[in-house]
Amino acid sequence: MIQKNTVYFVGSGPGDPELITIKAKSLVENADVIIYSGSLLNPELLRYAKKDAQLYDAAKLSRLEIYDILRKTTKSNKLAIRYHDGDPGIFSTIREQIDKLEQDNIKCEVVPGITAFLGAAASMNLEMTLPGITQTIIITRAEFRTPVPDRERISELAKHGATMAFYLSVHLLDRIVEELLKGGAYTKGTPAAIVYRATWNDQKILRGTIGTIARKVKEERIIKTALIIIGDVIAPKSYEFSKVYDSQFTHGYRKSKDEVKSTT
Repeated sequence: MIQKNTVYFVGSGPGDPELITIKAKSLVENADVIIYSGSLLNPELLRYAKKDAQLYDAAKLSRLEIYDILRKTTKSNKLAIRYHDGDPGIFSTIREQIDKLEQDNIKCEVVPGITAFLGAAASMNLEMTLPGITQTIIITRAEFRTPVPDRERISELAKHGATMAFYLSVHLLDRIVEELLKGGAYTKGTPAAIVYRATWNDQKILRGTIGTIARKVKEERIIKTALIIIGDVIAPKSYEFSKVYDSQFTHGYRKSKDEVKSTT
C-alpha cells in the first residue's frame, strides 16, 4: 500500500520502459512530485507520471534542494518519489538522502530496479557465473573524483580473475586496462565488452579483448553511459555443466538415475 507520509526511492530499471517493476510503475503513476535522475534516466519512463505531477531534474539540483523538495512534499501529505536510474542500491547516493530525511522523522522506502549491469548481461545473453570459470562477480568503478580504498584498487580486485563490471568508468578505459593486467589473472586476450545505454533503443554492444577494447571504444567515440564487462564468461572456450540438472546428481528434490535404479 502506498503511504503519503513516506518518501520512496524508486529504481527505474536500465532504460527499457518495459523493464520497470509493477510496484515502481504504480508509484510513478500516483506521485505528486517526482525528482528524477535526468542525466541517466530514459525520458520515456516519465510517461507513466500523471499530468499534474511536478517533475524535477535532479541533475540541476543540489543535495539540499532535493532534500527540501522531498521534505516539503511529504509534510504536505503528498506523495514524493526520488526516481533513480537502474537500482537505487548501486552508486545512487541514497544513503545520504535517507539519513537526512530520517533525522526529520520522515519514513523512507526503497523500491529495487533492474541495474544496468543485468540489463547489459541480458542484452548479450550472458550468464555472469559459469561453473568451471567463475562463481564471483565484482561490481566497481574506476577511481577518479570519487576515491576508492587501496584494497579496492583495480589491480587488487583483478587478482581474482572473476567477472568484473565497471560503472561510470568508460572514459578511463585506458587506465583500467593497465590496472587489470597488473593483477596477473587476466591477459590481453581476456574477453571484454562495452555496452552503451543498455536496453535503450540505441543500445550499442562492442565485443573484444582487454587488448583491443579501448581502441574499439575510441573508434565509436563512446565516452559515457556505458558498462565495461571483463571476464572469460563473455566468450568461454569451455565450461562445466551444472550439477543441479545432471541425471547422476542427487539433491533435495530429485534422486540420481543410479539411486532410483538401486531402490527399484
